[in-house]
Amino acid sequence: MHKELFSVFKAYDIRGESPQVIDAAFAANLGAAIVKSRNPKRVMVGRDMRLTSPELEKALVESLSSQGVEVVRIGLCSTPMFNVLLGLANPKFDLGVMITASHNPGKYNGFKFSNSDCVPIGLDSGMDKIRDAWPDQAPGELSVTKGSVTEDPTALDRYLDYVIKLANLPADMPEMKVVIDAGNGMGGHVLPRLLEKCPWIKAEQLYFDLDGNFPNHEANPIKPETLDVLRQRVKDTKATCGIAFDGDADRVGFVDEQGEQIKGDILTALFSSLQEKVKQGGRVLFDIRSSWSVPETVQATGGIPEIFPVGSAKIKNAMREKQAVFAGEVSMHYYFNELWNVESGDYAMLILLKSLAANNQPLSSMWKKIAHYFHSGEINFEVKDTKSVLSKLKDVYAAKATKVIEIDGIRCEFGDPKADKEAWWFNVRASNTEPLVRLNLEATTEELMRAKVKELTDLINS
Repeated sequence: MHKELFSVFKAYDIRGESPQVIDAAFAANLGAAIVKSRNPKRVMVGRDMRLTSPELEKALVESLSSQGVEVVRIGLCSTPMFNVLLGLANPKFDLGVMITASHNPGKYNGFKFSNSDCVPIGLDSGMDKIRDAWPDQAPGELSVTKGSVTEDPTALDRYLDYVIKLANLPADMPEMKVVIDAGNGMGGHVLPRLLEKCPWIKAEQLYFDLDGNFPNHEANPIKPETLDVLRQRVKDTKATCGIAFDGDADRVGFVDEQGEQIKGDILTALFSSLQEKVKQGGRVLFDIRSSWSVPETVQATGGIPEIFPVGSAKIKNAMREKQAVFAGEVSMHYYFNELWNVESGDYAMLILLKSLAANNQPLSSMWKKIAHYFHSGEINFEVKDTKSVLSKLKDVYAAKATKVIEIDGIRCEFGDPKADKEAWWFNVRASNTEPLVRLNLEATTEELMRAKVKELTDLINS
């Protein structure tokens, strides 16, 4: 395979510029590589609203069916919709392929893969075999036999009916005024139908038009600058909260009634505190960048917290292995074991609104009871050699640390935040795709946090 094509195989999916690199010929060859490496009999295919998604879908479906594979097209869908439908159909399909580039800007596209039971397929779990089976011949020479291609017109309703039922909403849910920003992504396809089915949600709709150019802002709710309009509309309309989805609607962010963004790890803690399974001693996974507030909240709720490396595929697989009931990442992925350990922004939204109605208190009050520390957010540094940076940090800090965790880069903790006025920790990890190291740091005071960020910055750049 050409080096440029090889580079689009990332840790958890295929992603690259489209149509410059990922085009119809690429999709046709991908179909051939899938058949050669996995020999599936039935495959479910869905796509997002990106400009090249229709042609990629057409080429992939034709390639698979020309080789005898039965293909079911569910058409436009969010990633949660895709995953839940795959789980509901298990073991009907051997493989699911979702055409999307998640939250990436409009010039990108790609493919996500899942097994029939919603287990994601990454480079360390089968995508490497697809890559290594890449065909040498042109797509037009691949035809062997003809499989069937069918449509699934009920897909959206089946997904929403399942998620709404699972949320177990009271029959007397009060009207709730919210502002929802779909970011011109797939939330704009799913949410209008959800709002029809949940008329108690009175939503002002921002950027619901499907537009692969993302003309209003990047569909990435972790970035504060993408929430400017949402924040203002929440304050102007005195809404209960604001809700923002990423491009394929698997990640969801929230701003409270004051327009303040709630960080992803604090939302992990909040969602943990709302779930009966956690209260009954359930295990909760959280990523290595997360605040001390997460394990503290899980333990106070009655659950078992466990720190884990960053990465959707890793966490989903670990949830199965460890029988975790919930997991969350700073990136605003929230995974529910009742949804085959996959994320659903729609389900997370319903869970939170249900809790707001039951507790009769503002969202700001709920999350600020949890957030006790001062977090830097993620800071990226371009470096020549990520391994040498990590080694240097270990040499300087490991011996002085109260705890050292090396499951994903290095996390060094200093002191007990409940007992020490100047406790702090940092995590530095290498990017999977770029010559970057990423710093996250937290301290018991804002002054200490800022001082330690400068200290780590100077050392990383030295």
